[in-house]
Amino acid sequence: MTLALDRIAVISDVHGNITALEAVLADIEARGITRVLNLGDVVGKGPRGSEAIKRTRDSCEVTVRGNWDTLIGDWEGFVERGDVPRFDAGQWTRDELTDEDAAWLLGLPNAYDLVLSGKRIRLFHASQTSEFVRVRAAHTMDEFRGMFTNTDFTGPWAPARRGHPDDTSPDDASPVDTWPVDTWPVDTWPVGTTPDVVGYGDIHGAYLEADEGLVLFNAGAVGNHLDGPSAPYCILEGVSDSLVPQSFSVNFVRVPYDIESEIDAARDLGMPDVDAYARELRDQVYRGAGRPS
Repeated sequence: MTLALDRIAVISDVHGNITALEAVLADIEARGITRVLNLGDVVGKGPRGSEAIKRTRDSCEVTVRGNWDTLIGDWEGFVERGDVPRFDAGQWTRDELTDEDAAWLLGLPNAYDLVLSGKRIRLFHASQTSEFVRVRAAHTMDEFRGMFTNTDFTGPWAPARRGHPDDTSPDDASPVDTWPVDTWPVDTWPVGTTPDVVGYGDIHGAYLEADEGLVLFNAGAVGNHLDGPSAPYCILEGVSDSLVPQSFSVNFVRVPYDIESEIDAARDLGMPDVDAYARELRDQVYRGAGRPS
């Protein structure tokens, strides 16, 4: 018997861009999708990090930690250790957050595993090594294969069975990220089991690569899209928590939104580097040296 297919939205790299996030969440809702997973970098670069955290907590079932989340969450630690200078945009971003926001960012998991149509899916921000070590779209086969390994950062393969308690929506006062998590029986997976589908963010450009029976996809960057003037996200389609191989797909969506309104909001709030932010959103011109981060 073929079971009905479920759809899960995967978003990444909101970077405090509430205008883009709201447009993407509206598109997800219009499609009737109720599960949203977030690949991190909720804050940084954009003007409304605290609001992005609130919307993420309200809307996303799971959020993994990105490099900007770690940096801003432990801002004083990074500065005091000399890991980064006290640059204006970083300080402004941290000052805009509450202490609770910062603690939430630091408490996010490294990675998240789930099962869909018999596919073993792992999600993280940048790579299997760290939220600070990235794998670009142009990579070696060794880098490609490495993304599917278990490491100290990812931990062993340990998929969750997560959803609405008793298949009902939570109380409005309960953030989605507090819904209960069920686990698989310990003998379901042999020791050393690894994922065969990996999704990540970080590089601000969506793509998919399939090779050697493995699928690697990048969800793009909702709030700092350097591969086009619209906000991207992915939809995973398959049968949730099914060990039986069935229909499975990774679909890419791009959502137009009011970029000028977002730039105006950044300017009105006095965010540093607004002109650089505007060039990234309007023209996909990366502000830093080298390639996107």
